[in-house]
Amino acid sequence: MYKVLRSILFCFDPEWVHYFSMNGLKFLCRIPGIKKLIVSGFKPQRSKPYEFLNLQFPNRVGLGAGFDKNAKYLNELEALGFGCVEIGTVTPLPQAGNDKPRLFRLPKDKALINRMGFNNDGVEAVTARLKAWQQRQSSVVNRGLTDSPLTPLHSRLIIGGNIGKNKITPNEDAWKDYEKCFLALHDYVDYFVVNVSSPNTPGLRELQEKDSLRKIFAQLKIKNEELKNKKPILLKIAPDLSQEQLDDVIALALEIKLDGLVASNTTISRDGLTTHNSQLTTIGSGGLSGLPVKARSTEIVKYIHQKTNGQIPVIASGGIFTGADAKEKLDAGASLVQVWTGFIYEGPGIVKNICKEISNIQS
Repeated sequence: MYKVLRSILFCFDPEWVHYFSMNGLKFLCRIPGIKKLIVSGFKPQRSKPYEFLNLQFPNRVGLGAGFDKNAKYLNELEALGFGCVEIGTVTPLPQAGNDKPRLFRLPKDKALINRMGFNNDGVEAVTARLKAWQQRQSSVVNRGLTDSPLTPLHSRLIIGGNIGKNKITPNEDAWKDYEKCFLALHDYVDYFVVNVSSPNTPGLRELQEKDSLRKIFAQLKIKNEELKNKKPILLKIAPDLSQEQLDDVIALALEIKLDGLVASNTTISRDGLTTHNSQLTTIGSGGLSGLPVKARSTEIVKYIHQKTNGQIPVIASGGIFTGADAKEKLDAGASLVQVWTGFIYEGPGIVKNICKEISNIQS
């Protein structure tokens, strides 16, 4: 069914399709009884809650940052069965991002190229939506509404906050942007991910150097200690790190007792693609995600796990389309997996299918 729909949707601009599809789902979920039907159709039946970062995740399949940048679709994504949703990347000030077109499909490679550029509504607007979501969830529990997957037998949707710096902020002041987002979102997300690895903000990846990272995390840890409820803080890394850079990140993570790593972001590499070079040239720069990143992502996850004897928890992201893909990441040492490009290609049943396939493989 979805393959037929996908062939139609793929005729249109990817960014337009994204908003059309999610706003359509939002409309449907507002109709009495429809969300309950969606939940019954897509909620994983064979998954168990999983404890990670001292949080109870409904399942081990999450949605990576960049899909719901502004926390507009949490209700709808919850209905599709996601165990967690990472909102953002959020910056202190609203920003439009890079010029359109900025999102491209590579169907032959089951991949996407994006150069979005941290387009988001700014931390103030996102915080307001998260506050409203939190209040609604409390109401759902108190009133015992039946059209929500949130019941005493199921863990609630976990929300991650992916934070970044504004394009206009110089790197020497980047820590201030991360701190602003951290403080604003602190009461409304369950964990944080510091994004210094997107290839679409000029100079951002320079912050992956050890000294820059130490400065950012030193400030965040100070603020985290001052606040009532400490939140886990993770770092999202690029798949393009050299061996030396990766070792530096691991050493720093152990030194400062980082709560975990997300491996990995998109790559600037175009190696091994089936898509013709002329099309890639026309598309231009941007981060590549999807199946071409799968092997490198797994390699990094496995290396981190072995190098640290499992001391640094890892969320795996990159090339996850099936239960076998997810199982590969979990076997490499990941605690959770995140999908994004796989969601576009496999459709709304991806969480249910992955959880079912993992269960079948394990049994």
